[in-house]
Amino acid sequence: MSSDALVLGAHVDQADPIAEAQARQAPIVQMFLGDPQSYKGPVVAYPGGAAALRAAAEEAGVGLYVHAPYVVNVATTNNRIRIPSRKLLQQHLDAAAEIGARGLIVHGGHVNKDDDPEKGFDNWRKAVEATDLKIPLLIENTAGGDNAMARRLDRLARVWDAVSRAEGFEQVGFCLDTCHAHAGGNPLDTVVDDVLAITGRIDLVHCNDSRDAFDSGADRHASFGAGEIGDVLADVVRAAKAPVVCETPGGADEHVADFAWLRERV
Repeated sequence: MSSDALVLGAHVDQADPIAEAQARQAPIVQMFLGDPQSYKGPVVAYPGGAAALRAAAEEAGVGLYVHAPYVVNVATTNNRIRIPSRKLLQQHLDAAAEIGARGLIVHGGHVNKDDDPEKGFDNWRKAVEATDLKIPLLIENTAGGDNAMARRLDRLARVWDAVSRAEGFEQVGFCLDTCHAHAGGNPLDTVVDDVLAITGRIDLVHCNDSRDAFDSGADRHASFGAGEIGDVLADVVRAAKAPVVCETPGGADEHVADFAWLRERV
């Protein structure tokens, strides 16, 4: 992949993602719809609502991605979390479809300490079957937790095996987060090949440096060159051959600097 072929954007504030994209000269952006820590349901903050945002994005040539709330955990055996999580996932898929989003990214979730992880894998299958996937659902690897579904590659393989048996699986994709992979204990020099061997696809890369050490379990993003990962980030992006969203700290100026850092190395 040449730097010219790189599709590069950032996670931005949801009030006016089109203006945020233009401030970064970015062809894609990612955002939340509403409060990422709430079960209250999606909110389109853009003036004029979903239809206006969809039209503005199409006119500006900006591709939109939506990140599901952090509270979504469809893997858990706890009914008081899993059932509201499924409902919230459907609501965000519907809202993301209304704005013309290219995909909804959701974390892999986890089971409780004493649970059989097999229940978590099967809960993922059930969630896919119970959900109307109007747009692609991109499962993202996560950084921490011994009982996480998508931190370690062996667990990710079990999730993928489970969802591959679900009706609607053709709409399930994968989002590779570099900070999460590093902090989760997955070597970045082989992670693209390792993931592709499991999923057969990488639909989006969350390219982030990590404030913390390899296998630390800490989800703390850093700007490029300011963390523990370094130039291998460019190798991951080059190998993945997928659109890239930077979830690095700061605003437009900081993101433009991160874009430049990455382009120089890709």
